[in-house]
Amino acid sequence: MDIVAELTLIRHGQSTSNVAFPEADAGGLADSGLTGRDADVELTDLGVTQAEAVGRWLAALPADRVPEVVVTSPYRRARETWRIAAQASGLDLPEPATDDRLVDRLMGDLEMMTREAISRRYPDEQSRVDEAGEYHYRPPNGESFGDIAERLTAFLADLNRDHAGRRVVVVAHDAVVLMMRYVIEGLDWEALAAVEAEGRVLNASLTRFDGSSGRLVLDHYNAVGHLPA
Repeated sequence: MDIVAELTLIRHGQSTSNVAFPEADAGGLADSGLTGRDADVELTDLGVTQAEAVGRWLAALPADRVPEVVVTSPYRRARETWRIAAQASGLDLPEPATDDRLVDRLMGDLEMMTREAISRRYPDEQSRVDEAGEYHYRPPNGESFGDIAERLTAFLADLNRDHAGRRVVVVAHDAVVLMMRYVIEGLDWEALAAVEAEGRVLNASLTRFDGSSGRLVLDHYNAVGHLPA
């Protein structure tokens, strides 16, 4: 079976929405203070520092571990994380490609809305979440976790076909990292919930799968030892 030699998943550095939405939700606010599309959200200063730390991690890799293929989400925060990391590494790294299947979870009509705003404008949504369950709930015009799994299954099939035997880095989002585990490891929803219970996928974290055995095997998950304290 054709398979990549190594797959490293990097979550983007801290973004402005990673700060604004938790603060707004904690305060019960309907307005996060952010405008525009989710795809255009920028990194914070800390996110830039985290991306630079990823670059130093790349620079410290032995020659036989340096990425040969890079694919990022088309979202700005993912593309910028790789651009900054690559520049900070000082290495001659491959030009990144983007793939629309690596976008964050599509929230449809609820995109860029706080919990309070959703409760005001879409008061029935919480009952829909409760009825369907977290992983099966689909926001209006958005996608469920199962939908994410479908697009990532197709992405991985193409990745293994086109880049078999090569070292690949993917820079994307927490939902992508989490659901890559679901797809690659063949998890069920209960097992996925157990993974989530261990802790959220952290900004600029590293998750690595080793393909040397002929199948992708998890080597480490959500590692942040390369980041400043």
